[in-house]
Amino acid sequence: MRSDNIKKGLERAPHRSLLKAVGLTDEEMSCPFIGVVNSWNEVIPGHIHLDRLSDAVKAGIRMAGGVPFEFNTIGICDGIAMGHSGMKHSLPSRELIADSIELMVEAHQFDGMVMIPTCDKIVPGHLMAAGRLDIPAIVVTGGPMMPGIVGDEQRDVISLFEAVGERRNNKITDQDLKNLEDCSCCGAGSCAGLFTANTMACVTEALGMSLPGCGTAHAVDAKKTRLAKHSGMKIMELVEKGITPQDIVTKQALDNAIILDMAIGGSTNTALHLPAIAAEFGLVLPLERFDEISRKTPHLINLRPGGDRFLIDFERAGGVPAMMKNLRTRLNLDTITVTGKSLGENLDEYIIINPRANLEIIATIDAPVHPEGGIAVLKGSLAPDGSVIKQSAVSPKMLKYSGNARVFDSEEDAMAAIMEGKIKSGDCVIIRYEGPKGGPGMREMLSPTAAIAGMGLIDSVALITDGRFSGGTRGPCIGHVSPEAAVGGAIGLVHEGDIIEIDIPGRILNLKVSQDILAERRKAWTSPAPKATKGYLSRYRRQVGSGDKGARFVS
Repeated sequence: MRSDNIKKGLERAPHRSLLKAVGLTDEEMSCPFIGVVNSWNEVIPGHIHLDRLSDAVKAGIRMAGGVPFEFNTIGICDGIAMGHSGMKHSLPSRELIADSIELMVEAHQFDGMVMIPTCDKIVPGHLMAAGRLDIPAIVVTGGPMMPGIVGDEQRDVISLFEAVGERRNNKITDQDLKNLEDCSCCGAGSCAGLFTANTMACVTEALGMSLPGCGTAHAVDAKKTRLAKHSGMKIMELVEKGITPQDIVTKQALDNAIILDMAIGGSTNTALHLPAIAAEFGLVLPLERFDEISRKTPHLINLRPGGDRFLIDFERAGGVPAMMKNLRTRLNLDTITVTGKSLGENLDEYIIINPRANLEIIATIDAPVHPEGGIAVLKGSLAPDGSVIKQSAVSPKMLKYSGNARVFDSEEDAMAAIMEGKIKSGDCVIIRYEGPKGGPGMREMLSPTAAIAGMGLIDSVALITDGRFSGGTRGPCIGHVSPEAAVGGAIGLVHEGDIIEIDIPGRILNLKVSQDILAERRKAWTSPAPKATKGYLSRYRRQVGSGDKGARFVS
């Protein structure tokens, strides 16, 4: 066992003494040591219950003969960080989470680990560490929040972001806004729609890194506690058999995860996280692969923000295994999962307990919600290296669009213009210098996109950025434009009033300006001064790569 490095032999008497100081017995010294990597904190609704899940995981480990050691990672709430400078720190936290797990696991020589994340950047940070360390590992995602009920309708946090624009436009009253504020987010769990956190939980299960059913089991459901206990027991089997994450996360498993992602209409942030995760497993996942799979994978469930259903509906319908049963002919069924069995074997054993809900909520391949998957990758003179849009959340009337550029060099400037009524039908809002280096930190732009929706402009205004979007964004919103403005990308050369061409079916994003004029503008362009010159963001700015490569650290 790896843990023998800290507990076996004459030279390890001091180490054993320190372990006994935390309460270990001589009997426990002969057992596998399992790290319980918990991102619990008292800030994030998606994480406030993870202390209880950790207790369940540790109970499972002990039942199976292991010794659990819990430690914590940081975790940032994207919703609370949204719309101000705090969002600059969200994506960068992913790398720090992965690094901190590596340091703890390597220093203490654990034999395996159970990872307990929930929200947007925390789940990929854990998966990146799993690939890097390659010791037996299993992920227990914390589960979605139940939707709130306001005005006799189900609501979620996106209802609030859009309500800000509605209130500004006098579509709702102060009391309406207060009712939404009080009741939309009703307790523990990740936000109730198919936003980034829940997308990543589903993707983690599809990769084979969580037990079947984990991705959609809700935070308040005892099912989640039982899955946590079983995960604690299962890690002991993985340690015994020597099954590691690199046995599970292969090119074929990544394809399975993307197929699932396209079929559920997941967050565009997977186009950042999965390439970064793949790199830690020694694999290359180009942005183009998302588009290749999307063109061949139908969209089979209409979840928020593109549709009107919530994660609780997906759970009732059978969750990820039920969706993968529908996709069975498209999947690589021989991939190994944390069950120790193949994906095909898992699907054979999975029972759909609500068949009527399954048929009502999950479409078939022959009669899909949309013929293509949720994400499209657009290229052209404005984004030579690519950009990403959630096409399943775009109105058909906006699939092809040309608009006049309204140019802003920060999210704050764009948000002010939107709220002041300066953005009109036919505009194309450009928000630049918000990329990985330019931000730095590649902020999500949920506040401006939700304000546009709330003000009734979602079907007549587009938004394009070298930053990124929340999984809750809907409408013709194109992010991850690469190269970003801060490194001289074409988005930094756009002038007010330029015509922007968007053709989502044709996968085109063009700046309708002649090459001669662009060459003149490029000569006149100068790199702006860095927005961060100290602290973690300054180090991040110097090390981070392009959005089309996953915005990960490059050597």
